[in-house]
Amino acid sequence: MTDPAVLVEDHDPVRVLTLNRPERRNALDLDDRRELIAALEAAAAAPSVRALVLTGAAGTFCAGGDIRSMSPDPEVGRVRLDLVNRIARSLAHGPLPVVAAVEGGAHGLGLALATACDLSVTGRSAVFAASFLRIGLTADTGLLHTLPLRVGPARARALMLTARTVRTDEAERIGLVDEVVDDGAALARAIELADDLARLSRTAVAATRRILSAAEQDLESVLAAEAAEQLDLLAGPGFAEGRSAFMQRRPADFVAAEDGDAATPRERGRDVPGSVRDGVQS
Repeated sequence: MTDPAVLVEDHDPVRVLTLNRPERRNALDLDDRRELIAALEAAAAAPSVRALVLTGAAGTFCAGGDIRSMSPDPEVGRVRLDLVNRIARSLAHGPLPVVAAVEGGAHGLGLALATACDLSVTGRSAVFAASFLRIGLTADTGLLHTLPLRVGPARARALMLTARTVRTDEAERIGLVDEVVDDGAALARAIELADDLARLSRTAVAATRRILSAAEQDLESVLAAEAAEQLDLLAGPGFAEGRSAFMQRRPADFVAAEDGDAATPRERGRDVPGSVRDGVQS
């Protein structure tokens, strides 16, 4: 029996999805991609899940697409591209914030997966490459969109056209990754960051992600989107809890406020992002 391509493990409100094809450094074939999109959609539909971590098994994030599964047959190609497009949309536009935990390397499709996540933590010896041109292909899985957003258009163009390898010191300097940790520590740190995200207002986090990923990013479009989202949030349970917590000088419990009785309040006294001390919001 074949092991699952994606391992699923819950850490309270954080769900960890682990790419599980270590024998090929987590390069993904068509069936693997189907399992990944199914896991992403299942997480989005789970009321208890408030944030995701995406990582890879056996010390490697993802070596890219499995070349053996690629075909010149246009029908097979369309299936492949439909799957990676759905994955990109789920990561970028889904309801849950996603943190990438990168060890070893992220090449081609792997780099696209990592850049589609909201935040990324990487082990110190990991490497990155937009390696599509090395096999005669252009980038997919949204990398031509997400990479410029992370590193800027000029750097993205250079990384795409040279297909060169980027090490973590440069990756952190240019904004390709958010945080570098010791090798083997990326997953634990990513879970920690995802847990912080999970304890913020679910609706406010989702609204922020929608505005940031909207197609129209000119000032007037962003102002209109901010106003629309803010009006909804002002009338919602997240802001009611945030305002009450501010006035009472206590940490806000957005999980209980937004999820109701289905969520048990956890560690109510724990410091969380947005907690209030002495009437000052941090």
